[in-house]
Amino acid sequence: GLCDLGRTCVNDRRGRRIDRFFAANPREAERYLDHPYFEVRTLAARHASPFRLPGLAQDPEPDVRAMVALRLPLARVRDLVHDPEPRVRIALAMRLDGDALAALFDDPDFTVRNAAARRAPPALLLQLIDDPDLSVRKTVARRLEDYQLPALFGDPDGQVRRIVAERLPPGKLRAMAADPDFRVRYVVAERMPSGDLALLADDEVELIRDLVCERLGLPPKGED
Repeated sequence: GLCDLGRTCVNDRRGRRIDRFFAANPREAERYLDHPYFEVRTLAARHASPFRLPGLAQDPEPDVRAMVALRLPLARVRDLVHDPEPRVRIALAMRLDGDALAALFDDPDFTVRNAAARRAPPALLLQLIDDPDLSVRKTVARRLEDYQLPALFGDPDGQVRRIVAERLPPGKLRAMAADPDFRVRYVVAERMPSGDLALLADDEVELIRDLVCERLGLPPKGED
């Protein structure tokens, strides 16, 4: 009698409607923690009393265990840092901090390391500047403090160095004017002080030379 078919019902096929049902009837959620369908168990765990959740830490479905990792007190779920499923470890990364969070920098799965990098304080992120995964290093480049960015000048991927060039204080961009990737040099030419543009005036890429001339108020090279 609590269902509103097509909008809010535990027997619906759509997770959003099941979630609405438990949100409106949280006491009912505890009745469905052992439901055979994993999405119902997951959504029930989102709304049930935390006191009923410890047994679900061993649920066979990773989504259920991830919900438990998000809801139970940290002291009860720290062991899930060793869970075989990355989704569970990512959920735990959303709650850990300090050394416990930094421990995930060595996780074998790049998605877990990336999740940790998104939350870790910049002071800890230097530990990830040599991470083998590009997406992790890009996250690091977006989150480091300005004064830490030179640590990525030598990154092997131009995408990372371009982020550095976009964030570095303009007065420090001289160090990137000779970057081997023309896309990085273009960003440098866009942002560096006009007094430093001579460093790129004879760049091998015409697009960059034209940008330098445009910023200096000069006609493109080769034109009278």
